[in-house]
Amino acid sequence: MNVFAHFKTLLDAAIKSAQADGALPSGLDLHAVTVEPPRDPAHGDVASNAALVLAKPAGKNPRAIAEDLAARLRENDDVVAAEIAGPGFINLRFADDFWLARIPDVLKEGVGYGAGVAIEGQKVNVEYVSANPTGPMHVGHVRGAVVGDALANLLEKAGYAVTREYYINDAGAQIDVLARSVYRRYCEARGRDMGAIPEGLYPGDYLIGVGEKLADIHGDAWLDQPEDVWMQPIRDFATEAMMDMIRDDLAALGIRHEVFFSERSLHQSGRVEETLNWLEKEGFVYEGVLEPPKGKTPQDWEPRPQTLFRASQFGDDVDRPLKKSDGSYTYFAADIAYHYDKFVRGFNHMVLVLGADHAAMPSAWKRR
Repeated sequence: MNVFAHFKTLLDAAIKSAQADGALPSGLDLHAVTVEPPRDPAHGDVASNAALVLAKPAGKNPRAIAEDLAARLRENDDVVAAEIAGPGFINLRFADDFWLARIPDVLKEGVGYGAGVAIEGQKVNVEYVSANPTGPMHVGHVRGAVVGDALANLLEKAGYAVTREYYINDAGAQIDVLARSVYRRYCEARGRDMGAIPEGLYPGDYLIGVGEKLADIHGDAWLDQPEDVWMQPIRDFATEAMMDMIRDDLAALGIRHEVFFSERSLHQSGRVEETLNWLEKEGFVYEGVLEPPKGKTPQDWEPRPQTLFRASQFGDDVDRPLKKSDGSYTYFAADIAYHYDKFVRGFNHMVLVLGADHAAMPSAWKRR
């Protein structure tokens, strides 16, 4: 039994009784009536705002409505106290026998006790961790992992159909850097002296083993070969090696994801182009020139025409570029396409657990 649902049933019955007696008018909208724990546990087991919500449409004083409903609720054997607080909150306390009767339910249902009734058609996507596949997880990623997984568990317990998702950023320049870094380790594993690691590459020892595995598989095949020969296969190999490392860390935390979604697949499938075409058709994309950034203007900034999304129309500070100067799509464009893809997959709600490195994320995204 869900205690709050039980109280809501009692409350609905009291309201219907009041309507039948003429104490309340019929046809009242009860959607805004809530049943929840009181702010102070000393005030009771559950509380409701029913009288406050119904006062205006009923044309009555909220405390008068609360007194009437409380009196009707006291007639139930499960209730030992129904008290009024403040302007008209109803605080309810259940009898000891009511709680004792719950013990068999708890023992019978086990960990399923207290779960919400399945909410038909309500699919929730919770995206969390989504660390770049360029190295091991750090404590910031772990924080997001724990918060995201706990939130997903709570939503699932409440009755939502939850999908836990990890977004793999495997399409950006950082993956090229990863591939070059692994290639150096591969060359070292084949006996080459590569000298000091140049600035801009990943120097971590965690890539030594990746290079050695690559050398075991391919031998000398890629030694002295131009970058365009080995770049893509090493990108794929290194990304998967990093994701294996991340999955192992998540498993050690007891955290699981049902979906690992590749950013690269968005571009390969044409979803980014499809999304931007739709936005353009709807009038949300235009060619324009942005104002220079506030404060100190970067040396490389230039007032050039850009393909822009009308983000300011949705509460953002500025409109956002969708393409870079070389014609490739920005991360923002891919992010829009990714969330559009979630919508296409039928999710009613989307939750993102962001890390501290997303503090500069567009303000409009944080509000939506």
